[in-house]
Amino acid sequence: MTLWRLWAGLWAVLVTATSVAATPTLANGQSTLRVCQDPNNMPFSNSQGQGIENKLAELLGQAWGVPVSYYAFPQRMGFIRNTLRYKLPGEDYPCDIVMGVPAGFDQVATTASYYRSAYALVFPLGKNLDAVHSVEDFLNTKPALLHKLRMGVYDRSPASAWLSRHGLEDAGVPYKLLNADPNQYPGEIIERDLAKGQIDVAIVWGPMAAYFAHRVQSPSLRVIPMRSEPGVTLEFDMAMGVRHGEPAWKAQVNAVLQSHQAHIQSILQTFDVPLLALPHDTAHTP
Repeated sequence: MTLWRLWAGLWAVLVTATSVAATPTLANGQSTLRVCQDPNNMPFSNSQGQGIENKLAELLGQAWGVPVSYYAFPQRMGFIRNTLRYKLPGEDYPCDIVMGVPAGFDQVATTASYYRSAYALVFPLGKNLDAVHSVEDFLNTKPALLHKLRMGVYDRSPASAWLSRHGLEDAGVPYKLLNADPNQYPGEIIERDLAKGQIDVAIVWGPMAAYFAHRVQSPSLRVIPMRSEPGVTLEFDMAMGVRHGEPAWKAQVNAVLQSHQAHIQSILQTFDVPLLALPHDTAHTP
């Protein structure tokens, strides 16, 4: 009986050790990829897991063989403070990575950039702007028409700065970027107001412009990517963000970004993201 108990005890230890070894552990000590996300911000993320960043999270989880979980908070209201950096005494952080932040964003430690895009003009066809195929065409529109256009922009965004640079402030229709309504989503500027004729032009971040222009069936919308100008940055490299002071975790994310570049680009193209070339060394930044 004693010998049987000894073998049973050893078997239990072996089974437990094997189970622990079989559980993948990330460089941050977690066995789950815990993602900070906005639950209503397509095309980037939503609570149904349908966005670009949801698909990217799934890709990372599959690469590491771990499940993915989400901690949700509206991205427009102190998002980093209330997600990635939120920690009560005696408790753990609720999530460990933000899937989309501008490269160099100082509230987080940013990874290598995985795509570059730009702000875009969006307007309906059949309403005096059909001849516009570039930003230059738009700016060369007859002043009498150009200054009558109602141009929707989010306040304090690069789009506002662009209007100011070209003397079009009076044509601007400002939208609040910080909105406490959880049912509000930034794409409403296109899907609701532009589509219904409440504004004539929207100037928004390119991925959002392309996604919602594709969703609107009538009227047909044209999307024109913009380029940075002196004093106005309209192109941005996008990265992922982790907490400062977690270099091993950041390096692990970077390794997947580098090894899965083709798959990442495929996901972005599925959502019609207007893509610009990244600097040659960006994708390899440690």
